[in-house]
Amino acid sequence: MTDPFSSNADDAIRTPDRAATPAASGGGTMSPADVSRMVEQIRAELAKVIVGQTDLVKSVLLALLAEGHVLLEGVPGLGKTMLLRTLADAMEMPWSRIQFTPDLMPADITGTEVLHQGADGSREFKYRSGPINANLVLADEINRATPKTQSAMLEAMQERAVTVAGETRALPRPFLVMATQNPVEMDGTYPLPEAQLDRFLMKILVPFPTAEELMGISERTTGAVTSTASAVCDAATLQEMIALTRRVPVPEHVTRYAVDLVVASHPDQGTAPTDVRNYVRFGASPRGVQSLVLTGKANALTEGRPNVSIEDIKSVALGALRHRLVLGYEATADGVTGDSLVDSVIHAVTPAGSGVRGAP
Repeated sequence: MTDPFSSNADDAIRTPDRAATPAASGGGTMSPADVSRMVEQIRAELAKVIVGQTDLVKSVLLALLAEGHVLLEGVPGLGKTMLLRTLADAMEMPWSRIQFTPDLMPADITGTEVLHQGADGSREFKYRSGPINANLVLADEINRATPKTQSAMLEAMQERAVTVAGETRALPRPFLVMATQNPVEMDGTYPLPEAQLDRFLMKILVPFPTAEELMGISERTTGAVTSTASAVCDAATLQEMIALTRRVPVPEHVTRYAVDLVVASHPDQGTAPTDVRNYVRFGASPRGVQSLVLTGKANALTEGRPNVSIEDIKSVALGALRHRLVLGYEATADGVTGDSLVDSVIHAVTPAGSGVRGAP
């Protein structure tokens, strides 16, 4: 059986059109409390436009602090595009949207060289950038493009650079791709292979709004006045927040817990619960540990804490691991989902003692 984690494995950039508004300076040294306050300000601005979806907003902000990419799965019309647009407004960063279709080509994403004729009649090839050259990128219905185009997109996500005509060009930082896929309509789609799914830091399931949330959506979107978000942050400030996220210390027993979760997701390991042995073909890759730790760090910062706890790892485990489990046919037949299997792993793994006074 082949290991799926082997190495083989329409739009212009939109820039917020407004005069510069005062945002937090990226020149100083931020503390966890500063990051927590900034995240709350961003959430407040998003809440002016986005109704509900608190878990989705939290997960996207965690991915932003970890500078990772997220895959959103949900039916159309749940506000995924609006979320990214509003986030760009709140953070004064350029954003772009790529609508994936079967005829989309890699050059439509990465850009290409075009023949340019100068005023003197001379001709030369000049690079014309594609929509991937933005801080925030929405890859809408990514599973509708062919594998060739998907690979070009995911390579840019991984390397944070594009190569055109033999020249590699770095993408702007910070860089976040929010990809979407429709779980209902699968005709004419090209499901992402496991090795490509593994490149996403988190996979988030977007729920359908409640009746009260639908009332709020109707009131906000059918009136004469449309709510907008104000800029409260900028790219420099976000870069500083990302740098601080990387510096958050993680106790050894917390890292060990993240490792134990990933090990227990493999059916051939002694710590794997019964459900994993019965329904999982391959467990999470090493990127699963990286995702747990990075998003755990980001979660701690959003709560103003300077270190990561076991609860931080548990709170991000579903988003970090659900797409990294390769399920067998038995899981489909019995209606077993990745979420239920991650829950089984969490319940089966007991955190190690911290080694401090009073700990076992």
